[in-house]
Amino acid sequence: LNKNMFFYIANIRIPTERAHGLQIMKMCEAFAKNKREVELVVPRRFNHIQKNPFEYYGIEPVFKIKKLFCLDLVKFGRIGFLIQSFTFFLSVKIHLLFREKKILYARDWFIGLFFNDFILEIHNLPKKITRWHKNVWQKASHIIVLTVIAKKRLIETGIREDKIFVAPDAVDLKKFDISVSKEEARKKLNLPVDKKIVLYTGHLYKWKGVDALIEAGKLLEKGTLIYLVGGTKKDITNYKLQITNYHNVHLVGHRPHNEIPLWLKAADILVLPNSGQDDISKFYTSPMKLFEYMASGRPIVASDLPSIREILNGDNAFLIDSDNSQKLASAIDKVLKNASLSNSMAVKAILDVKKYTWEERTRKIINFCGFYV
Repeated sequence: LNKNMFFYIANIRIPTERAHGLQIMKMCEAFAKNKREVELVVPRRFNHIQKNPFEYYGIEPVFKIKKLFCLDLVKFGRIGFLIQSFTFFLSVKIHLLFREKKILYARDWFIGLFFNDFILEIHNLPKKITRWHKNVWQKASHIIVLTVIAKKRLIETGIREDKIFVAPDAVDLKKFDISVSKEEARKKLNLPVDKKIVLYTGHLYKWKGVDALIEAGKLLEKGTLIYLVGGTKKDITNYKLQITNYHNVHLVGHRPHNEIPLWLKAADILVLPNSGQDDISKFYTSPMKLFEYMASGRPIVASDLPSIREILNGDNAFLIDSDNSQKLASAIDKVLKNASLSNSMAVKAILDVKKYTWEERTRKIINFCGFYV
């Protein structure tokens, strides 16, 4: 056993259609490629997705996945989730009891009940920060956040600046910078070749701002279609009712992640319409789709929010006020009518995204945390 074996502890169903599953798997793959011996530790839970996780995500099997016992009561609400979390982390504690030389990495604050000296990656901060939160943060040896804003807020709570590292999300450039023309991509996906296509990929949560994009569909010029790729079955059902009278809005539903590069290449415009009404969207998110959009070589229209501004600017994307369907529609029309400006922004985005790879993200985290010391 490698004396510095790396354990990524994730209280998630794996595989999962939610984005955090892909992010965690990509991080484990990248840590392994950065010469770490990696084990992803997850709970043994009921899963309607029966596919092998490595196959499901298109990820090299360069690390181990260990599934541990838990009382799988998540479907019973908050109490059920707390019981499931407690029993899973108790199993983790037992599993790692005799591993003296280990590096622990997690995104779940529950780890603070069972361990000290771990690396905690935080993707959102609560509006009300309690003594419990501060206690977990103090126990962590290092804290990884996605945005500069999150780091500033942690410092305001009394966390030492030198233990916090900002690491935005990332992309697999080889998978998204593919040499497929717009026409070829559309033929493979059975999309119309004679229409303008506006594309959104990802979940349909309210804070993702999809409602504004749907409303913008009313205002777009004839011949412009909106495709929404992603979402749970429940969300798809709800939105199908909402778009009954929107003849240019199409709900595609969840698609395998290895198909997303084709969808991006098939589009004329990629939209990131995040809402400014939720703190996670406004201050803390670093959407993986943002980096996938940048790598695809298509122009981006995005909400002008502080979190998004940390990556996008007026040179590599069209930034507009959030939650404003009229301005969103105007920006889309502007992109469609100004090919030279759109192309220059898309090219700039490709250049800017080269520093946001999974291998580079993990390398920086390794250096910051001093794994090799």
